Amino acid sequence: MRILAGALGDCVHIAGVHRFLGLAERLGHDVRFTGPATDVETWADIARDYQPDLIGVSYRLTPENGRRALQEFWAVMQAAGLENRTFVFGGTPPVAEVARKMGIFEAVFDGSEPVTEIIGYLRGEEVGIGKAEPPPQDAVARIRWKAPYPLLRHHFGIPAPSIDPTVNGIARIAEAGVLDVISLGADQDAQANFFHPDLQRPQRKGAGGVPFRGESDLTRLYAASRTGNYPLMRSYSGTADLLRYAEMLVRTLNNAWCATSLFWFNAMDGRGPLSLEASVRDHLALMAWHGERGIPVEGNEPYHWGMRDAPDVISVAVSYLYAYNAKKAGIGDYITTYMLESPPQLSNKMDLAKALAQIEVAEAFSDESFRIWRQTRTGLLSYPVDPVRARAHLAESIYLQMALRPSIIHVVSYCEADHAATAEEIIESTTMAQQVIETAVEGLPDMTHDPIIEERSAELVAEARVLVNAIRRFGEGQNDDPLSDPKTLARAVEVGLLDSPQLQHNPFARGAIRTQSIDGAIVAVDNDNQPLTEQARIEALQLDL
Repeated sequence: MRILAGALGDCVHIAGVHRFLGLAERLGHDVRFTGPATDVETWADIARDYQPDLIGVSYRLTPENGRRALQEFWAVMQAAGLENRTFVFGGTPPVAEVARKMGIFEAVFDGSEPVTEIIGYLRGEEVGIGKAEPPPQDAVARIRWKAPYPLLRHHFGIPAPSIDPTVNGIARIAEAGVLDVISLGADQDAQANFFHPDLQRPQRKGAGGVPFRGESDLTRLYAASRTGNYPLMRSYSGTADLLRYAEMLVRTLNNAWCATSLFWFNAMDGRGPLSLEASVRDHLALMAWHGERGIPVEGNEPYHWGMRDAPDVISVAVSYLYAYNAKKAGIGDYITTYMLESPPQLSNKMDLAKALAQIEVAEAFSDESFRIWRQTRTGLLSYPVDPVRARAHLAESIYLQMALRPSIIHVVSYCEADHAATAEEIIESTTMAQQVIETAVEGLPDMTHDPIIEERSAELVAEARVLVNAIRRFGEGQNDDPLSDPKTLARAVEVGLLDSPQLQHNPFARGAIRTQSIDGAIVAVDNDNQPLTEQARIEALQLDL
C-alpha cells in the first residue's frame, strides 16, 4: 500500500506522523512524507503525483484552527478528485475529536492508543479495542504478530478470600488492551494442594495470590479475559502432582506456556512437598509432557539462584543446564528468562554481562527444532518502597532490558515492594513500560558492545564451563548423561557445586558459599573476602572429580 502523510497547514509538529510512517515502512508499505506545515495545494500536487492509497493528516494546534484547516483540506481534496482515497487523522485529543465529527476519516488517532492498535490498522484490521479480530491466541504466533515490539506480561492474582477481585481485575486489564499475557498468580494451597482439599487450610486462603480451588474457578478466570485485546492466560505451575496440574491448566486456561525450574519449588525452598531429587525428576518429566504437545516452556531456573545471592557464574551455568535439558526433553519453543537487578547489588554493566553470558551458553543449543525466545523482567527485590523512585526504577530497568532485544517483557509493577499490584497499577506500569519500549524500538544505543561488559561476559562463559564440566565429571560412571540425571543434579547441590549463601542450614544443600558484590559483579569469595575462581572454589570442596 502507498501511504502519504504529513503535517497540515501551519502545524510544524511531525514526530507523531513520522512514527506512523516508520511503522508503516517496517510493515512493508511504500511511504512518502509531505513534511511539516504543508499547505493544501502542495498536498494535492503531491497526492496527484504519488497516487497514494492512504492519506494521513496530522494537526496538533488548537481545535478551532484545526477545524478550518481540515475543512479547507477536504475541499481541495474533492476539487482535485482525490476524495475516494482512504484518509486517517492523527493529532491531540481535542483536534482528534473535531476530525471524528467531520466523518471523512476512516481512523482517528489521538495518541492514547497502544502501538499495537496502530500496527493492527496498518495491517488492515479495524481499529479500536474489541473491534478487530482477537490477536493470535498462542504465544509464538502472538510474538510474531506483535514484532518488533515485545509481548507484555504481568503476574496478577489478588490475595483475597475469593476469586471475585481477580475476575474483575482480569476483565479490566483485558479491556484496557495494554497487556498481552496475564500470568495468574496462585496462592500456595492452589499450587501445592489443588488436588488435596484435606491438606488445604482456610487460614491460608489467598496467601500470596488468588485462591482458586476448582476447575470452575479457573474457567471463570479465563472467561474474564475474553474481552478487549484477548490477552493470553497462563498460571504458575503446580508444586505437586505436576503433570495432572499441567493438563488441568491447559484445559481450563489454554495455558500459554509452562514455567518451571529444575532445583526449586520443592521442599528445599518450602514451596512444595517434593524432595530435591524428586523435584528435578518431575520437572524434567513436565518439560517432556509439554514438549510432546508443542506447548512452550519457560525456564525460570537461573534467576532463582541470583535472587538468593549466588555468584553470577552459577546463574550462567544453570542457564546452560536448563537449556540442555529443555532441548533433550523435546521442547520446540523455549522461553528463556533474564531477571535483571537480581540480586540488586549488580551494576547495570555487570547485569548485562551476566545476561549476555547466559544468552551465549543457552542459545548455543538453538536450531530449527529448538527455538529460543528471550524474556526479560525487572528484579523483584530491586524496587524501592517509595513509589516515585519505584516508577523511575521501572522505566530505567525496561530501558536496560531492551538492550537484550527481548521477545517478551515480564513487567513488574512499581508497587511490588509494598503490595501486590491491582489492575489499575498493572495498567499504569504496563503503559509506562510501553512508552520506554517504543522509544527503544526507534533506535537504542547498543550497550552490549561496551568493552568492560564484553570482557566480563567472556569471563563468565569460561568460568561456567569449568563448573558444568565439574558437574559432568561428578556424575561420570553413575549415568550415561550426568547433566540430565536427577540424582547427579541433586547431589551437585548437596555437595556445593551449585550453592547459595541463602541455602545455609538447608538439609538439601551445602550452603557454605560466600559471595560479595565486587565492582558491581556478584562473585564467590574466600574467608578473607578475596575473589575465587571456579577452579579454586571447586577444589576447596575436596570432591573426587
